[in-house]
Amino acid sequence: MQDKPDLAALIGSRICHDLISPIGAIGNGVELLMLEGTAQGPEVALISESVAHANARVRFFRVAFGAASDDQRIGRREVADILAGVTRGGRVEVDWQGPPDMARREVKLAFLLVLCLETAMPQGGRITVTRNDSRWFLLGEAGRLKVDPDLWEVLSNPSALRFISCSCKRRQAASTAA
Repeated sequence: MQDKPDLAALIGSRICHDLISPIGAIGNGVELLMLEGTAQGPEVALISESVAHANARVRFFRVAFGAASDDQRIGRREVADILAGVTRGGRVEVDWQGPPDMARREVKLAFLLVLCLETAMPQGGRITVTRNDSRWFLLGEAGRLKVDPDLWEVLSNPSALRFISCSCKRRQAASTAA
């Protein structure tokens, strides 16, 4: 049990909570317009896609930056749904291979690491997330990486922290002979 509340996590939770209601209302409004047939076309589709993406990002941020108590759990299916929504139509793909049921605090750590890897992949790539009994392993693969070695030391050096290990590698272009 923590003596002090995590103020940053509480603020993150509050921001996500305050954003999800208006985003949901916009989504409901667009859905009603589409059902009535009064609004059609690429503009409505763009609004609908944008609302879905914003909703997915808020769900992701709620886990990554929000408060998490010791007893909160999150299942693999929920994590996969959140990641699918966040990466849909994007440049980064996340292959989540975590355990079926995890402590929310553990997933929070992994989501924050996913954000770090995503930042290092300006042109997109693939992130593979796995976990053994005591450590998260994240592998980022991309054609182009933007990695500052000083900032990444704690993530790339497994002895720096005992809970995580991340690595990045540049994906080599495959060549085929005709």
